[in-house]
Amino acid sequence: MSLKPKKRSLTLRGHRTSVSIEDRFWRAFCDIADARGMAINELAAEIDEARDPMDAGLASAIRDYVLRVYMDSAAR
Repeated sequence: MSLKPKKRSLTLRGHRTSVSIEDRFWRAFCDIADARGMAINELAAEIDEARDPMDAGLASAIRDYVLRVYMDSAAR
């Protein structure tokens, strides 16, 4: 599994975009969406709406979201 980010395509509210994200984060992101019964585009849109665009790009927001989900799980 590569540590180098790969470009991934998403559709957020009808608009195509892409994020560059590492395989492990992408797989974890997809697993989280699946566990919540959501499409990855739906979860990405939710993350995008919640982020401060002046603070982080979408790829960073997705990584942060994944990390927080796993940290919350580990804390239990």
